Amino acid sequence: PRDGMKVIINGKITVYPPRGNYQLDVRSMKPAGAGELQAAFELLKQKLSDEGLFDDENKKPIPQFPSKIGIVTAMDSAAFRDMVSVAKRRYPLVELIISPARVQGSGAAESIIQSLRQLNKSEDIDIIIVARGGGSIEDLWAFNEEIVAREIFKSKIPVISGVGHEIDFTIADFVADLRAPTPSAAMELATPKMEDIVGLINHLADESLQRISGKCDDFKKEVMISLNSYGFRIPQGLIRNRTQQLDSIIYKLINNFGYNIKLMTNKVELATKSLETHDVQRTLKKGFVLVSQGSKFVTRSAKFNPDNSAVLKFYDDELTVIKKN
Repeated sequence: PRDGMKVIINGKITVYPPRGNYQLDVRSMKPAGAGELQAAFELLKQKLSDEGLFDDENKKPIPQFPSKIGIVTAMDSAAFRDMVSVAKRRYPLVELIISPARVQGSGAAESIIQSLRQLNKSEDIDIIIVARGGGSIEDLWAFNEEIVAREIFKSKIPVISGVGHEIDFTIADFVADLRAPTPSAAMELATPKMEDIVGLINHLADESLQRISGKCDDFKKEVMISLNSYGFRIPQGLIRNRTQQLDSIIYKLINNFGYNIKLMTNKVELATKSLETHDVQRTLKKGFVLVSQGSKFVTRSAKFNPDNSAVLKFYDDELTVIKKN
């Protein structure tokens, strides 16, 4: 902290026996008040920028088709549920690995660091998303801690930040390899759409068939040149038989390749239809309603607490029901 800055300190008061002086054993310290927090934010932002932690040359590329995505957030949060929903809708083939962390309050920065380190021990995680929902600068302060920023920078796995709402910016956003405005947007940036995968398969199939056809045409030209040469004029019957065999092999090769591509496309389309069948929005559109109290869905009448407020989620909106005395 700079001279004159107001801070909140966590520690214990002790007495120095030889002189009878009081002393403060500090365990943690943070700025006090939104104005002081913003000033501390700007100071740290400038410091890390000067060190090159925000430079584009240090940004790791984000894989286009990840097989595993690690998530650092609170497991019982709406942000986590939103990210899971987006992943199932866009890219059900991906596996999500959650490393739960505190994202607000005392010890949150240390918890985030521990989760990042745990995910970095894995050899097969392609992307890490660090996320939490919106809040005040005090609520989001763990993502403005210098130790968190340096841990994100050290990560060997590409990191996408999805902290707060679109207007919120944290130090984690600047140091991450890619910044998303919300947790849901972070998962959208990390996953491709199934339609894109089908399109890519079709493109690769067309490109491969064109290459095979081109190679076959070149080979046929070489055969015809050989047939017209002096050395092959006599055994033309043998050459003709070999040419017919070659045509047969080429025909089978192209047919088998096309069949395999069609089979792969059908599997992807079946997976997409299955996902659409189980879409929660479709179920809600039929007249069903999701009831939740707190952060949990109510699945049985015995679990409904009439004294607490409840959220009713319809297809097109949500309503909050509050008991009136």
